[in-house]
Amino acid sequence: MFVNSIELQQFRNYEHLRLDSFGPVNLLIGQNAQGKTNLAEAIFVLALTKSHRTSRDKELIRFGEERSRLSAEVDKKYGKVKLELSLSQQGKKAKINGLEQRKLSDFVGSLNVVMFAPEDLEIVKGTPGVRRRFLDMEIGQVAPGYLYHLQQYQKVLVQRNNLLKQLWGQGASAQTMLEVWNEQLAEHGVKIVKKRKQFIKKLQKWAETIHQGITGGGEVLRLAYLPSFSEAAEEDEAVLMDQFMIKLSQMKEQEIRRGTTLSGPHRDDLSFFINEREVQTYGSQGQQRTTALSLKLAEIELIHEEIGEYPVLLLDDVLSELDPFRQTQLIETFQSKVQTFITATGIESLNVDKLKDASIYHVHAGQVER
Repeated sequence: MFVNSIELQQFRNYEHLRLDSFGPVNLLIGQNAQGKTNLAEAIFVLALTKSHRTSRDKELIRFGEERSRLSAEVDKKYGKVKLELSLSQQGKKAKINGLEQRKLSDFVGSLNVVMFAPEDLEIVKGTPGVRRRFLDMEIGQVAPGYLYHLQQYQKVLVQRNNLLKQLWGQGASAQTMLEVWNEQLAEHGVKIVKKRKQFIKKLQKWAETIHQGITGGGEVLRLAYLPSFSEAAEEDEAVLMDQFMIKLSQMKEQEIRRGTTLSGPHRDDLSFFINEREVQTYGSQGQQRTTALSLKLAEIELIHEEIGEYPVLLLDDVLSELDPFRQTQLIETFQSKVQTFITATGIESLNVDKLKDASIYHVHAGQVER
């Protein structure tokens, strides 16, 4: 997978920008707040229709403007694809080769990316919500049907929580509607949990091997999925459905008292262990960084395994955060097989000997020069 060109209109601090003829490795060099991260973000948004930096789409539109447009030409194994995404106060519209997509989930997956940024350390040491978002965004790229069930689950969850707030002090007859929402919540919830379990199992295989390589065989990395209502190894949908319904029944009184849903994939978590010691709690900062790096490198291989081609790699201000050894490990992983975009404030912090064939772009005040 290879991004040939990109065009931005009224996106972040770019009024209009068109760049053609990207190389296998592209360095975006500029001081802070000049637009280099915005350019990497634009590629990410074209892949996932949402940003890794904000959940508010209006922040992506240039200040004072009403809409933004992003487009790119992408080489894939079966030919060239033209992708377009428009953002406005009314919502998003996506096109593939000029044809508007009925659902955004039909557009996601046309361009696959792996983003590695300093804040990705939060995947390891941050809140469960950060790890769920990581799972949702990565699974959504290779399994668009997952996004549909996730959206439906979230809609049902809102309705169920609204109902729970109204049920306090009501009789049994008023709780009949709760059973309807339970069925719908479980129907979509088990699809989400099953896909997460399958994804984590595959990610574990790659991350363990990569982590052992980075640490010279001295550390064994293990990922542990922590679902809120089932055993981590269980994948049978019928069994998961029964387990979820039983859990909802057990939690009913407590949920009515608290006015919120206490069990389901919106409460799941992911944990990491090095040599069977939990990394979040007991790992050094170096181990946490290496765990995050192993995860990102594992994502690259997992996506290749799932779709038959490598994703585009976006390294946002991250190489300078790594010591020379980890820099070398990362660069040797992507060179010759993964198109890569690297943002940095200067080349002096980078292992330039390993990046001699890179195309260099200087970014200043929303202008880019090669």
